[in-house]
Amino acid sequence: MLKKKVIIAMSGGIDSSFSAWLLKKQNYQVEGLFMKNWEEDDINNHCNIEKDLFYVEYICKKLNIFLHKINFATEYWDFVFQKFLSEYKKGYTPNPDILCNKIIKFKYFMNFAIKNLGADFISTGHYVRCKKIKNKYFLLKGIDLNKDQSYFLYTIKEKQLRKILFPIGGLKKTEIRYFAKKFKFINAKKKDSTGICFIGEKNFPNFLNKYLPSKKGNIIDINGNILGKHKGLIHYTIGQRKRIGLGGSIYYGNKPWYVYKKNIKKNILTIVQDRKNLYLYSIGLILKKITWIDNNYKPHISKIYTLKTRYRQKEVKCQIIFLNNNKIKVYFNSPIFSVTPGQSAVFYYKNICLGGGIIEKEIPVI
Repeated sequence: MLKKKVIIAMSGGIDSSFSAWLLKKQNYQVEGLFMKNWEEDDINNHCNIEKDLFYVEYICKKLNIFLHKINFATEYWDFVFQKFLSEYKKGYTPNPDILCNKIIKFKYFMNFAIKNLGADFISTGHYVRCKKIKNKYFLLKGIDLNKDQSYFLYTIKEKQLRKILFPIGGLKKTEIRYFAKKFKFINAKKKDSTGICFIGEKNFPNFLNKYLPSKKGNIIDINGNILGKHKGLIHYTIGQRKRIGLGGSIYYGNKPWYVYKKNIKKNILTIVQDRKNLYLYSIGLILKKITWIDNNYKPHISKIYTLKTRYRQKEVKCQIIFLNNNKIKVYFNSPIFSVTPGQSAVFYYKNICLGGGIIEKEIPVI
């Protein structure tokens, strides 16, 4: 019997490396694929990509699997990064990792692996699970809830899940680190990657300044009093505390400042004090560009779902009310801090990720 062929996306980290090891143990014909999705614009970034490729080549050699290399930099620039910049210009805070997964990994990579390389399945090192129930495929949270990445994968379709394997979704990160050290993986102690998908840990304000104009303007309080100058609205997001550039004062007290609103037309940044300030909280939101993993899914207005508006956020219970034009109004059972237009809100029913959309507008507490 011929082995099923799996092409696994390999990044140089231990998650994809250990996933490749697991797939081999499960008797698949495994081949790796390293994607270059960003053209180096500085020496450090070039070194990082070269280092990642070194790790991938080493692991593939150790596991005796063939490695493919492909450049998707043009696709990333055209369909992910340009969209990212466009949303920033409008004053939103987009999440490029979600779009990168949708366009690069589960469109271009998936199509290339299946059509050009003859793959039966593709695989990634995401901390999620796929489960078949009554001939339908569902995306479930990873067992390790501290690492669960279903928030980033809500745009996947049920049809695609039939062709995707997530080998480490049933494991905890501590287990993977343990086995990576036991099997003497060269990247066993490698830190988890952070920063923008495929761009890495750059100085983000300096990075943005290279691509978008940045104009200084007034920082005001809720009453319109001018408190100082901001460095350009592209450098601030709702709920931000750090890098606002204002300390406490005798007049205002020593409680920290938070970004409340951005007025793009007037180039004004409004801030408030104290994380408990009700201006920073929302009781609901309006979502646009809704996508359900199961295209035929019809949410029940009477059913209680849970929702995340940020990756690391604890889920809150919510109720869905339908609007027109592929928009949904959602009310939370308890207020959420710093609901941010441009970010994604993702729905869950128990451990199942159902889908989500882009936050168009928050419904404030006051």
